[in-house]
Amino acid sequence: MKVKVLQNIMDANNQIASRNREALDKAGVLGINIMSSPGAGKTSLILQTIARLKDKVRIAVIEGDIASTIDADKISKVEIPVVQINTGGACHLDANMISNAMESLPLKKIDLLLIENVGNLVCPAEFKLGSHKQMMLLSTPEGDDKPYKYPLMFTEAEVIILNKIDLLPHLDFNAKAFEKAVKGLNHNVKIFPVSCKTG
Repeated sequence: MKVKVLQNIMDANNQIASRNREALDKAGVLGINIMSSPGAGKTSLILQTIARLKDKVRIAVIEGDIASTIDADKISKVEIPVVQINTGGACHLDANMISNAMESLPLKKIDLLLIENVGNLVCPAEFKLGSHKQMMLLSTPEGDDKPYKYPLMFTEAEVIILNKIDLLPHLDFNAKAFEKAVKGLNHNVKIFPVSCKTG
């Protein structure tokens, strides 16, 4: 019985996700789902992206958190349309949440929609949102063993940002071992080492 209920939930979510994708396609908006553990640097990456592309691309952001508007407040300061979703305890965003948030955005005036998912390396990978791309951040302090511990996240991601590389001299993080582990799960994924702090 539980398996059937879970299947029904996922089917319903996927149907809404498909409608979200259709709405984005119709408006000519590229949607990117950004996933990571808490503190990996999702908001910092979004702010750096806005700083570099703001004059070239019309950007909007959906911020997902269990509680608070801290990250949405940071985004609003750079005069970008932003919608806050507070899940009230849920460990991920789902397609229905995104559908409701998109109703508050001027999609026809947007080129790029960045969706900051709830900080978690498990649940966000299981729920489709309707985005075009799945991006995952891992920060070097988290360790190079995370692909083995959270394989679904690394399998679902099409792009992986390895953040906080400025800290590598101070950490026991093996970048080559990390890349080997990731490629073993997802051969086609692209990995970009960055530092959102230093640029």
